[in-house]
Amino acid sequence: MASDQTGFSRAWLVRGVVLVLIVSLIAPSAVSAFTYEPTNLQKGTIESPADGTTVISIQGFKFAGQSNGKKPARLVGVGPQGDVEWIHNGSNNDVTWFYDVDPLDNGNLLVTGTRKGGTTIYEYNPETDERVWAERFDDVHDTHDADLINNGTELLVANMRNYNTTSETNEDRIFIYDREQGEITWEWQFDDHTDWTEDQGGTYAAEAPNNDWTHVNDVDKIDDGQYLISPRNMDQVMVINRSTKAIDMRLGSDDDYDVMHEQHNPKYLESENGTPTITVADSENDRIVEYAKRDGEWKETWKLGSSQVFNWPRDADRLPNGNTLVVDSNNQRIIEVTPTGEVVWEFYAPWAPYDAERMHLGDEPDGPTIADQDAEGEYTVNGSAGLTPGTGDRLTFSQWMSSSFAGTAVSGPVDAFANRWSKIAPWIRPVWMGPWDFVGVVGAALLLVGWGLAELLYNRNRITNGVRERLA
Repeated sequence: MASDQTGFSRAWLVRGVVLVLIVSLIAPSAVSAFTYEPTNLQKGTIESPADGTTVISIQGFKFAGQSNGKKPARLVGVGPQGDVEWIHNGSNNDVTWFYDVDPLDNGNLLVTGTRKGGTTIYEYNPETDERVWAERFDDVHDTHDADLINNGTELLVANMRNYNTTSETNEDRIFIYDREQGEITWEWQFDDHTDWTEDQGGTYAAEAPNNDWTHVNDVDKIDDGQYLISPRNMDQVMVINRSTKAIDMRLGSDDDYDVMHEQHNPKYLESENGTPTITVADSENDRIVEYAKRDGEWKETWKLGSSQVFNWPRDADRLPNGNTLVVDSNNQRIIEVTPTGEVVWEFYAPWAPYDAERMHLGDEPDGPTIADQDAEGEYTVNGSAGLTPGTGDRLTFSQWMSSSFAGTAVSGPVDAFANRWSKIAPWIRPVWMGPWDFVGVVGAALLLVGWGLAELLYNRNRITNGVRERLA
């Protein structure tokens, strides 16, 4: 009897300890829920005023094809000192998620947005807060970028997730839509011009998640008849020829993550001596890189940042002053940094900013290459205001995991887990819950599940006997 009572007491002691742990893990999130105030658009470091207005496209919440009104898609105009000048909400304009935004010569903006099942591209006047014109593509399911070319008569469009359910083939493509004729007049399909099979490591057509084969997220006209494209899932950047449809230039290759890993928004530059140069937001590697093509080979000339300072950057523009305007998406901020990584201008813009442009510089500012600035090398980022964890001295859970296990035998899998967590958590974390609070809630949930399983195991005989009695 005494041993039974001792075992009983120990069981309740363990239950009490577990309960205290669960409450302590949940308590911070409960405090956050009661004290939550909506995250505002706010300025961070302002060492040097920006040169004119910065327009930021904010994607808004998108996870598993769903949106969230508490994480809205917006366009935001930000003044030189970080003051908000205007806000344009996508929900009132046939848009659920915003992506690329291009300043036009007339002071307006070309906006690319999507909704469930379609794409809307329009010209927006920020002074009047009105759409000048709009093209609605109900059969173009997902587009992250479109450019006006040839004096505004044509739209150059990157069309991803273009899976034909009838023929069961993938038709991801680049196409040109003639606005005057109201029809597609030219297209370039990946399946016709790329050698991409399962034997070479590619995932084709319906077997790709959401039929997302190439995830071509960017297209830019860089010369007459030459277009720079970014098939993200192929880990490479290409220059395609409108006349011949040949691939004139290629940087990177599938699964060569040392060069780039699921990149966004590459920019084509040329150095003073004509050397082709590409600056790219190397998203999954959490860095910005620049490559110059010398003697027929691509050479990395600049690397900025790491997972300790960036979380899924998706845009990097070289400004005329030599600095780079970077969109650090999952850290919810835009920064202007010098070639050596010093933050001189910073603005925080939840949720998931996608693109940022200085309005008076047009679509492609074409600043000097890193080589022309004699700044080749590898740099970290410093000088952030650190208003959210991960952007300053305060570490996120992912950063803490990576740094804690660095140099150990499990650093590889821990880094992989930390990287995946950093990419997914911002999308599923409630708006009122801080990053570490979310970690606590997940930990409490896992502990609660473990407790439940342990109780089932501990009481298995009692449960089994009870079931038998009822069946009898």
